[in-house]
Amino acid sequence: MSEPVNLNRFRKAKARADKQARANENAVKFGRTKPQKTLEQAKADKARQTLDGARRDGKDDA
Repeated sequence: MSEPVNLNRFRKAKARADKQARANENAVKFGRTKPQKTLEQAKADKARQTLDGARRDGKDDA
């Protein structure tokens, strides 16, 4: 004889697998990875700092 199968465990495992598959599909469609987001944010911060550092503060600009 074979081992009995716990149907609740099987059902929950299938639900987890389905949820993970859907999450992966949505990540491909809509999302960016966390490293991509942090890299983009770091580049934006660097550009803003560079521009702020090059700003001239004077009344003779015009």
